[in-house]
Amino acid sequence: MVLEIVHPNSCIRGCCSSDSIPLHLPSSSYSLLLPIARGAESVVYDATLDGKRVAVKKPVLSTSDDINKFHKELQLLCKLNHQGIATLVAAHARPPNYMFFFKLYEFGNLSQKLHVEEWNPSINQALMITRQLANALQYLHNIGIIHRDVKPANVLLDKSLRPHLADFGLSEYKQDLKQVTLENWRSSGKPTGGFHKKNMVGTLIYMAPEVLRKEIQTEKSDVYSFGISINELLTGVVPYTDLRTEAQAHTVLEMNYTEQQLTAAVVSEGLRPALAGTESGAPPRLLSLIQRCWDADMHNRPSFDDIITELDLIMENNKMLKVEEKENILPQSFSNDDIGQIIQPYKENINWFVQGENILKTVNGSSLGVKNWNIYSDISSVYLPVLSWGSFATCGRRESMEDTHFLMPHVENQKDVHMFGIFDGHRGGAAAEFCVGALPRLLLQTLDHATSPHDALKEAFINTDVAFRKELNSNSECKSKKEYHPGCTAIGAVIVENRLFVANAGDCRAILCRAGSAIPLSKDHVASSPEERERVMSVGGEVKWQLDTWRVGQAALQVTRSIGDDDLKPGVTAEPEVTETILSDEDEYLVMGSDGLWDVVRNDEVVEIMKKTVKEPGMCSKRLAMEAAERGSNDNITVIVVFLHPVSTAERIY
Repeated sequence: MVLEIVHPNSCIRGCCSSDSIPLHLPSSSYSLLLPIARGAESVVYDATLDGKRVAVKKPVLSTSDDINKFHKELQLLCKLNHQGIATLVAAHARPPNYMFFFKLYEFGNLSQKLHVEEWNPSINQALMITRQLANALQYLHNIGIIHRDVKPANVLLDKSLRPHLADFGLSEYKQDLKQVTLENWRSSGKPTGGFHKKNMVGTLIYMAPEVLRKEIQTEKSDVYSFGISINELLTGVVPYTDLRTEAQAHTVLEMNYTEQQLTAAVVSEGLRPALAGTESGAPPRLLSLIQRCWDADMHNRPSFDDIITELDLIMENNKMLKVEEKENILPQSFSNDDIGQIIQPYKENINWFVQGENILKTVNGSSLGVKNWNIYSDISSVYLPVLSWGSFATCGRRESMEDTHFLMPHVENQKDVHMFGIFDGHRGGAAAEFCVGALPRLLLQTLDHATSPHDALKEAFINTDVAFRKELNSNSECKSKKEYHPGCTAIGAVIVENRLFVANAGDCRAILCRAGSAIPLSKDHVASSPEERERVMSVGGEVKWQLDTWRVGQAALQVTRSIGDDDLKPGVTAEPEVTETILSDEDEYLVMGSDGLWDVVRNDEVVEIMKKTVKEPGMCSKRLAMEAAERGSNDNITVIVVFLHPVSTAERIY
């Protein structure tokens, strides 16, 4: 990328200049496309510059201090030139638009790779990333710069999985930090959440003890953060959220640590993340190096010169004669033959998941695909959510697992089309297993020809019900079981651009957190509902009071809508109720759950629990499920959490 530099090549103030990086650009040379990440202080856009794709970081500038910070970061970036540092290709340093233009790194950041894509690097890949990241930090320290926010979220990966350190908004020259005295440190900035915003910077779970004690940062503080990050790379676990060992049972996630409590534990009790074990393949010398990096006494921590020397010995002992090893590891993707993450623990002679998965093979001329649902000719002015997702499922107090679920982000490689679903089986797990194999495929098929996602969801639910009952009746083994009438409740969500469609049949539930409040997206279909009771009876179904509540038929089913339950048709219908919601920037996350969650946790309580949980969707899902179990839920519990705007993994403990 060669851009013409117009002289004088400086910012509006004249404090930033460069011989090789253009610092003001004509508006015709670039175009901002879609936001790919949003934070409190900036928005990152997918963009084009001189016809080539780049990433644009556009700071949120609301005060003069924000503008000062932009110029300070630009000054520093203009002086950096290292292969392990994210490459600044241009900037716009004049009003009204202040922007940084970076090279686009195809594989995103390391945190997303580990915790969203659930990437499990080989030990050679982990050592390569560790060595090259150490080299980048050695370069910074040699020219007198302390990064002050080293963490996986600030490590970008190119298509060869090489790391590039990014985000220098908090970086400082060592000499400038040394000029900060204890007196002016205490007087600068107001405490935010118990911490001084200006000088106590970084991300809590990666902060060194001396930083938490409000002492001045040094290059050894970067060493500490590096050690925490490399351990996270090896374990794939967010720091302080692992329960692999009994000694780590007092963690942030499980014991509700506040920021202050975690600070005290790290500083006074020597709390550290669970160290990677031998199962990770990490050499003992590497694990020992990590422990030295996060030593409580900064003087015992090695410098990056020492770290690189040690890493070279470790790599040589592991017969890695080259730092860069080319391994063809592709990011996790979803295809027609791989419907996301599927839970299928229920066992019987018939594999109902395979039966459901094969259902489209019996449909002549069927095809999978997603119709172009983009209803906006110009989406640049439309709010588009940026998603991250995770799930957790547990048997709870039941002996067997009859819940299944699926996660299908970026359906058929469509950037703004996503599908999620939960199935809660009853009278056996057959229906839930069949549905998790069949319904996503039938939904893909109907999305390709239906007039709207609303109609596609309704059609997919009904078609899945028909297909399951047909398969059940045609199977000789099932015919011999006269009283075998398995069924399942179901909830599915489809997100198309800024529209969220939720289809529900039964007592699974979905809520949307909007501006801190729980908004119900579904209602429970149970016989205790007068409307549902009347509907069932109007088509000849029997509803009567049994035991402790209203129930349907001789099977005494509490739910009034489900897939399967052929002995209770047509009263217990598979037709879902579908809601449509236009998403906005006030919408924080979607929570979907089987009734094992909602039986004991109210909608508003879910929001309160989420506030106190590490902001990582898989961890949030687990926390909600574990809370339901602790409250005495007697059912299987499945939870899906989908964040609708970017959240830095564990940026906040609460």
